[in-house]
Amino acid sequence: MTTAPAHAGWRFRQPSVIPGFGLTLGFSLAYLTLIILIPLSGLIWRSAALGWTDFWALATDRRTLTALKISFGTAFIAAAVNVVFGTLVAWVLVRYRFPGRRIVDAMVDLPFALPTAVAGIALTTLYAPTGWLGKLLMPLGLKVAYTPLGIVVALVFIGLPFVVRTVQPIMEEIDKEVEEAAATLGASRFQIISRVLLPGLAPAIITGFSLAFARGVGEYGSVIFIAGNLPYKSEIAPLLIVIRLEEYNYPAATAIAAIMLALSFAMLLVINLVQTWSRKRYG
Repeated sequence: MTTAPAHAGWRFRQPSVIPGFGLTLGFSLAYLTLIILIPLSGLIWRSAALGWTDFWALATDRRTLTALKISFGTAFIAAAVNVVFGTLVAWVLVRYRFPGRRIVDAMVDLPFALPTAVAGIALTTLYAPTGWLGKLLMPLGLKVAYTPLGIVVALVFIGLPFVVRTVQPIMEEIDKEVEEAAATLGASRFQIISRVLLPGLAPAIITGFSLAFARGVGEYGSVIFIAGNLPYKSEIAPLLIVIRLEEYNYPAATAIAAIMLALSFAMLLVINLVQTWSRKRYG
């Protein structure tokens, strides 16, 4: 007669054939503490030392609110644009074979390797009123450089690889037979995309969006050249922090940084909750 094994109960960690859990966990916690937790704690402590009245006065300054609106608004728009076109680029790279495909695939990673300042100068040269593309857009009434539109263009450039490289591996796992089976059952092309492909790609798309958005909010080097940095018009929050530091106005710089930290954390929390729901729903 056999008896059922006793219930082991909850364990802090699962057994593993690879030793070193304690050492690696300690190193990870120490690294995160030194690199992330201590600087963020210092920022929060410095903000708390201002007092609620002073902090609120600095946070509600019109120039600060405008810079925050431009930073988060342009980052959101650029991430949304990258979701659409990044998914299309990933689709082309996965589903089609054509001459120069490897070159196109390598070009996707160019914003990773290119210094952000170089990217900003190149984009400004192209989209300035006297640039190659800018002088073609000016007769159409489109001014890109030195406007919020230029910021969006720069953030689309630096954020595209995040969406492509997040969606591409998941798309490679989806067999073409699934699409063909849906087509043989009478599904239209729109139904195949919306009901067969997108549900499986939704978690990856949301992850790519969150990565592109987070990168765009804190981007500095590629934006300051093409933005024009006009207060109340095209001035981003990271640049305003630098300006306050150069003015030795450390309380204002701390307040802006704390607001950016809180807003970024809140938006990433919402995105992660949506991503978790999407994974539970679609697998």
